[in-house]
Amino acid sequence: MSGPGGENRSTPPAPSSGHGTPDPAAARQAREGIPLGRIAGIPIVLAYSWFLIAAFTVLVFGPQLADGYRGLGTVGAYGIAFVYALLLLFSVLVHELSHALAAKMYAWPTQKIVLNLWGGHTQFENFTATPGRSVVVALAGPAANFVLAGLGWLLVLTLSQPESLTAAIFNLLANIFVWANLLIGVFNILPGLPLDGGRVVESLVWKATGSQDRGTVAAGWAGRIIVVGLVVAVIGAPLLLGGTPSTTNVLFCLFLGGFMWLGASAAINNARMRLRLPAISAGRLSNRAAGMPASVSVAQLLGVTRNNPGLDIILFGRDGRPEAVVDPLVLASVPAETAASTPATAVGRRLAAGAYVPENAAGQELVQYLAQLAGSEYAVINAKGQVTGLLSQAAVVAAITGKRDPRFPS
Repeated sequence: MSGPGGENRSTPPAPSSGHGTPDPAAARQAREGIPLGRIAGIPIVLAYSWFLIAAFTVLVFGPQLADGYRGLGTVGAYGIAFVYALLLLFSVLVHELSHALAAKMYAWPTQKIVLNLWGGHTQFENFTATPGRSVVVALAGPAANFVLAGLGWLLVLTLSQPESLTAAIFNLLANIFVWANLLIGVFNILPGLPLDGGRVVESLVWKATGSQDRGTVAAGWAGRIIVVGLVVAVIGAPLLLGGTPSTTNVLFCLFLGGFMWLGASAAINNARMRLRLPAISAGRLSNRAAGMPASVSVAQLLGVTRNNPGLDIILFGRDGRPEAVVDPLVLASVPAETAASTPATAVGRRLAAGAYVPENAAGQELVQYLAQLAGSEYAVINAKGQVTGLLSQAAVVAAITGKRDPRFPS
């Protein structure tokens, strides 16, 4: 139920290719859950995981209703508990729809709304956010729940004292609706990711530092602190007071805390990756290399590597384009007596077509460029077209994830 920030990106759904051709977007939605139609042009998907939280709600509240309202019977009690689950679903739908409609004010395209085990989320396509707009869109969800709680409370005030079982159940559902929306609204404004209040923290740090990613890291850590506080309050406090925490409360705490911890951790890790991108360049991450014509012999290669330990050799063709990388193990295995007659191409491993990058390519540009190339090794060339290095896909991944390859300088 977290509101959006500027980093929310996804691939736009592919349109149907014509009559009789399956729509890829519709197929993806069908795998994800049950399409419920569109509201304001926004696809709504009920994820199959929602039925787990619905079952949990029915199993927890069904017995309580059966004990409290004897006239309902077992079937009636569990049926009312399922209605409670549907009211929660409606409240979450309004919450997410409010995010989407607020985003429409800023022309942020919404791909879909998914209602799932964790509540729900609104998925946006590419857009550009600002701290202020991010706050508005994030808080639109909780604001909608507070409005629903207010409307529900007005309904409760108009209801007469329940004199029949039907009136008592209706009164109960109205009160549940009020409290459910209050809890959803209050919970979501807590200042930590992945909750909507975390977007407020993110935007404040973003405004102060000029970096949304630094704001995301701060908001993620705030979310982790909230999880620790939740565990202490629900599990630790009763133990410290000499009591025993409720099994239902413990399960709910672990369920909710686990969701929040995973969401906060994912936000922190993704933001840290983006923060590392500007410092990543092909020149910095590549191993020192030199280019040689593919027509040379193994003896000539050995002469160069003997005087330049650790140097990679990249072979280029007649058109000057890199074609292969000399494998040092294979090179060392060639007998001395046949080195002069063995072509260099015999000890090389082929590079994918076009697998070369400028040495000044850096950051997001470098990552996007490499994503379009096949293979896992790339020749690095300078402005004059000369080979200066050999870049491996593993080195780029290590630099992005922070697990830097020790073979490369920091």
